[in-house]
Amino acid sequence: MNTRVESLFAVVCLTAVLALGISARAQVSLVQLSQDTFTNTSSQHMTEVEPGAFTWGSTIVTAFQVARIFGGGGADVGFATSTDGGAHWTNGYLPGITIFQGNGTYQAASDAAVAYDALHGVWLISTLPIGSSTAVAVSRSTDGLHWSNPFFVTTTGSPDKNWIVCDNTATSKFYGHCYSEWDSTNAGDLIQMSTSTDGGMTWSTAVATLGNDFGIGGLPLVKPNGKVIVPILAFNGFVQAFSSTNGGQSWTAAVNVGQFINHAEAGDIRSAGLPSAAIDAKGKVFVAWPDCRFRTSCSSNDIVFSKSGNGTTWSAVKRVPIDPVSSTVDHFINGMAIEPGTSGTTAHIGLAYYYYPVSNCGNSCQLYAGFVQSSNGGGKWSAPVTLGGPMSLTWLPDTFSGRMVADYIAVGFGGGKAFPIFALAQAPAGTLFHEAIYTTVAGLAAVAPELEALSSVDDRPVPGAKSDHPMNVFVDNEVPPERE
Repeated sequence: MNTRVESLFAVVCLTAVLALGISARAQVSLVQLSQDTFTNTSSQHMTEVEPGAFTWGSTIVTAFQVARIFGGGGADVGFATSTDGGAHWTNGYLPGITIFQGNGTYQAASDAAVAYDALHGVWLISTLPIGSSTAVAVSRSTDGLHWSNPFFVTTTGSPDKNWIVCDNTATSKFYGHCYSEWDSTNAGDLIQMSTSTDGGMTWSTAVATLGNDFGIGGLPLVKPNGKVIVPILAFNGFVQAFSSTNGGQSWTAAVNVGQFINHAEAGDIRSAGLPSAAIDAKGKVFVAWPDCRFRTSCSSNDIVFSKSGNGTTWSAVKRVPIDPVSSTVDHFINGMAIEPGTSGTTAHIGLAYYYYPVSNCGNSCQLYAGFVQSSNGGGKWSAPVTLGGPMSLTWLPDTFSGRMVADYIAVGFGGGKAFPIFALAQAPAGTLFHEAIYTTVAGLAAVAPELEALSSVDDRPVPGAKSDHPMNVFVDNEVPPERE
């Protein structure tokens, strides 16, 4: 195994000067979690994008693309792990996936998602290896620091947008089951599910939903009773969800969560409108996505959400009141998480997102990262926090679908504090970019309930609201040139 591990001291020393430029207008101190050290000619270097993350106990593991390639994925997937609730971090690259790290055979890797399997005591990072054929793979670790070569979930169907979760409730009859989701682009983005019962080493034959549903960006979540609920962006104009009550043997037809009414971001930024999702300790599922239904003429997006206890009946779509509906701010590319152990009216929700202060910014857009949280299950919200920016879009690596920070971002929790995890950039130095994965140095504590004053209870959707653009469907599994 060839894993690069650095101490937090080395990371902080490396990034102290860099962080000053990024956080000049930020309200929090940041720490850089990793850095692109690859030199292959197929990548745009000094870039890291699209972090996924998971929290178990005092450990937070995040994984992300490193050295973004125009046609899809990065030179490898990197990781950063904290075993003490976000106080210190170590980082490295996953071995055995790509030709650039640990004798892998693929030319790129994409779509990192993280899970923990409590029964088998193993961390799992799901990835999308990209080469002459594409696959869904899982790397395993017992400590979040030393990772195995990949185990394969599927190598057929040209998969895309994989995700992973495990059943960690000891009283569930499916305790120790792990579930992988992806869409098969060879079959028109047919949704596929597979199950592992041995800690991610072997996986069942893929199955579709009973409705043979199509979509992208599915996010499996497990209730304490073992029911799995999977929100997804469908291709019928809705965010949908489907479920399984038999340990993944079969999956229901998808039901509608809420209509997908979306504003197209300016500036040629890659922004797919994918949902994020989280589950509280009692099994209530929250789904969030960028949506313009509360804005006149669909002029910009809010982050909206719906919730459900059973995955079948969903609440009316509500707006996260980050800014007034009369503002020009456009919010998009979000990541939601709920602090483990919290639920109901005391569920601690963290929401990270990107935004433009002025939606109609043409070719002069300024990109920021932000964060907002609620300690009462989304009833009221704290004042938003600026994490970083402004960023010029020319500071971001280019892709076939626009300049890129992420299709999704993440939030971890440690010691009751939220750690938003996201990509930030500053001006390139010559031919090298300057984009990396960051989080906050000390985490963000929930504010006192009386200070959570932002509410959207009186907000109403604009009658007849509709998207101002066709749905943008793209894949990230094109085969890049094989150049070292």
